[in-house]
Amino acid sequence: MTVLGAAQSGLAAAILLANNHSDVFVSDSGSVSSENTSRLHARGISFEENGHTARALEADFIVTSPGIPATAAPLQSASDLQIPVYSELELASWFCEAPILAVTGSNGKTTTTTLLGAILANSGRTTYLAGNIGIAFSDIVLDVKAEDVVVLEVSSFQLEHIHSFRPTVAVLLNISPDHLNRYDNNLSSYAECKYGITLNQTSSDKLVYNMDDHWISDRVDRDNGINRPEKLGFTLSDNPEAAGYVADGSLTLNTIATREVLMQQDELPIRGRHNIYNSLAASIAARMIEVGSDTVRNSLASFEGIEHRLEFVREVDGVRYVNDSKATNVNALWYALESFYSPVVLIAGGRDKGNDYSSVQSLVRDRVRMLISIGESADTVDAQLGPYADTRIVVESLEDAVQYASNLSKPGETVLLSPACASFDMFANFEARGDVFKRLVANL
Repeated sequence: MTVLGAAQSGLAAAILLANNHSDVFVSDSGSVSSENTSRLHARGISFEENGHTARALEADFIVTSPGIPATAAPLQSASDLQIPVYSELELASWFCEAPILAVTGSNGKTTTTTLLGAILANSGRTTYLAGNIGIAFSDIVLDVKAEDVVVLEVSSFQLEHIHSFRPTVAVLLNISPDHLNRYDNNLSSYAECKYGITLNQTSSDKLVYNMDDHWISDRVDRDNGINRPEKLGFTLSDNPEAAGYVADGSLTLNTIATREVLMQQDELPIRGRHNIYNSLAASIAARMIEVGSDTVRNSLASFEGIEHRLEFVREVDGVRYVNDSKATNVNALWYALESFYSPVVLIAGGRDKGNDYSSVQSLVRDRVRMLISIGESADTVDAQLGPYADTRIVVESLEDAVQYASNLSKPGETVLLSPACASFDMFANFEARGDVFKRLVANL
């Protein structure tokens, strides 16, 4: 077997295969880190780096890392030679005997996955969180027992090469333009890839989906084949036909014979309309594996959110600083701005993924007093959003942005880092960007 990619998921896949007595070869187009080189040597796993040779195609099947697109030369060659290609997610699922609850969507995946994991852990079940959340499924799967439960955050990239991956409960949160350069700038192709999370499910499984997202609801409505999963919709409207909805300001479930009122939406510690969606989705999913309502309710009430997603950093001279570095697309910025009613000093920009900012222009006009644009896309952000802010400025670095925000913000305002862009122009990842922002704010 060949594993393409020797970073986190590729290394985990290779070790999983080696632990099951497979003859594994790892091939990476770049250099392999010294740490991963040591781990491969320790396991007796052969590898190559800085390019793929013909040796990579001498395999019964290939496991590909999520960062490698289908257009990559070795995957194209594998297709020509009819060598099966599987994702790391698919591989790990072969070894998992426990129920899998899988969460995908353009925004809210990490929050919903983490919240669902907290609910399940609070119920007393041994719970594993893995996937796109930062821990490879292959790293934990051999530790999982049949009576445990696995919660996976799943990206579209991880769903590209699945064949039998079948979650007991699939959660589909939303679809908005993201990573479209990977899908020929075709939103329909991206949406269909996301919908792959449910395609292997059967009538004994559950699909929890956002009824308010037309991409999702239309696709669910068309999915009327035999032996398909039970469909459980959630919505922010008062719709008793939904599995989860909002009635008179209360999060309400309709997943069993009687209607359950969980809590008032303003009792949720995590703010914003998007987090009502996330809370409903996690609550329905938990109830589907028989977690009690009291556990769900108490878990929602105590959940404080995740790092880098609308994370309160500190207040300085009456100005609140909020780190939303995980907002790497326009829809995430929309959700962030929708959460604030006090005037916002917005820091946005980074590596643009073909963004169209028109959907947030009205929110910028209503809620952003000052726009500070940074990164490779600074001029684009300034051109598309700047005219809708009271004040605008383009700066060279995040350090400059925080300093300008500190000098020019007013008591009662919120300085919000919500880039709507990837971080790779200036940082290794969104976590590094958020950490730098928090350090700069701590030093004010």
